[in-house]
Amino acid sequence: MAVTGILGRKVGMTQVFDDQGAVHPITVIKAGPCVITQLKTQLKDGYDAAQIGLVEFVKASKVNKAMTGHFAKSDVPPVKIIKEVAIETSTGTVEGDGSEAVKAGDRIMVDIFNDAKFVDIIGTSKGRGFAGVVRRHGFGGGPKSHGHMFQIQGSIGASSFPSRVFPGQRMPGHFGDAQVTVRNLRIRGIDTEENLLMVEGAVPGPRDGVVLISKAKAPPRERRGFAGSGTVDPLKASKKASAGKKK
Repeated sequence: MAVTGILGRKVGMTQVFDDQGAVHPITVIKAGPCVITQLKTQLKDGYDAAQIGLVEFVKASKVNKAMTGHFAKSDVPPVKIIKEVAIETSTGTVEGDGSEAVKAGDRIMVDIFNDAKFVDIIGTSKGRGFAGVVRRHGFGGGPKSHGHMFQIQGSIGASSFPSRVFPGQRMPGHFGDAQVTVRNLRIRGIDTEENLLMVEGAVPGPRDGVVLISKAKAPPRERRGFAGSGTVDPLKASKKASAGKKK
């Protein structure tokens, strides 16, 4: 049995070059260390999961008595951020063998992704306050000439029919500060000494924002000729095809 996810903080973005010289934008995340604060079981809770906490310095005076007792049961340090992640059963393990079974108090490091190629990341997007339709939904706005109000959405419904506004109408309102899930981000590097995880692409949230990283639930299939060592260079392929036509 193994835990499939870990908590971390977004460090920032940079870029790396692969063996073929192509540049890839990556996001660096400080993943963990985390500790298992509680185990959810099918018998007691109705499902199997692990409650994990991000190990950071937390004053004891900032933890209430209920959470202090909760952490004391598992003999773990107090943590501020707690999430639940799934538990996967490794194939080939003998039932009843507790050598690979997870338990409360175990530490979770970034090396759980050593065998993974893709991850799913959940974060909270940047809050942008109250915004209009041009910024919030990308509306084109009205005429920009003098005497017009450019960032007003205009009419939102008819009077005779349907005589109401349909639910879900895109209007001004609270923009951002919502949970966002980005799936199938490719892992570009793992630093086990500094607990750093480098994934290709953007991750929701600001710098130092908390994210939940888990192994991809539905990773994309590697197609021959489009990924890995068998990648075809389009320039060489076109030259080879044109040379064959001349013959």
